[in-house]
Amino acid sequence: MLSQRGMMQIVSSPGEMEMAARMVNAMQVNGVQAELLDRAEVQRRVPIFNFAPDARYPVYGAILQQRAGVARHDAVAWGYARAADRFGIDIIQQCEVQAFLIEGGRCVGVATSRGEIRADRVGMAVAGNSGALAAKAGFRLPITSYTLQACVSEPVKPIFDTVLVSPMTGTYVSQSDKGEMVIGGDLDRVPSYGQRGNLPQLETVLSGLLEMFPVFRQLRLLRQWGGTVDVTPDSSPILGESPLAGLFVNGGWGTGGFKGIPAGGTVFAHILATGSHHQISRPFDLSRFRSGHMIDEAAGAGIAH
Repeated sequence: MLSQRGMMQIVSSPGEMEMAARMVNAMQVNGVQAELLDRAEVQRRVPIFNFAPDARYPVYGAILQQRAGVARHDAVAWGYARAADRFGIDIIQQCEVQAFLIEGGRCVGVATSRGEIRADRVGMAVAGNSGALAAKAGFRLPITSYTLQACVSEPVKPIFDTVLVSPMTGTYVSQSDKGEMVIGGDLDRVPSYGQRGNLPQLETVLSGLLEMFPVFRQLRLLRQWGGTVDVTPDSSPILGESPLAGLFVNGGWGTGGFKGIPAGGTVFAHILATGSHHQISRPFDLSRFRSGHMIDEAAGAGIAH
């Protein structure tokens, strides 16, 4: 399912090379395959990158994680859905949650556009809509919703086979199996539920792309879109019971939910089945925002979001 071989993070300054070495060491200590590449090796692997002497962001090296890649998100979602269906789980589409059913100060279900659904425990895993649903339940989450946008170009012949990101330009790019360049970058830091994106942010992302790959100047864009993501102050998810008894939250994943949800889904299933934390999920409880025990992961991915 992974269509690219490896993920490469470009390093654009001597000081950044020191930090890159620390990141590689940390990954290796934790059993993750990672390499620190010098400029010559980056040029050998990605010769179309901008290695000009007057490049705004010169290349000093890169971090390479060989086992990383791009998964087809729609195929993964359908795979989860089919597996859930085989286990007898009902998946009801076009079913809007309109309110939470509360009896004796406890959540006992939801009122939807297709009727009431009752349960001993209710799980809320709604990504960018976490704040909106929490408001319906009568409490406020420390979450802000932003738009993360991306775009794809017209298809071209295969030209490189890695996922490449540059923290300095704030842009990432990979090439799909169909030949399209899949391009994205930083969050639009204006809180919004809009999913169309906006031109200033798109211009920033494309400027970064052309700084990295001047050969792409003649490419035409096919489409662009935006998605809503929910971000917490410490850039880590919220897992556990909400202020409303019987209602449990799995949210605040920001842009990392797709990658983190195999583990996040497992521990959330444990929480819903038992009504108590899994040992892994305990530090991610909502109570950390009262106690001050934050889990600062803002730099964990090496990119701005």
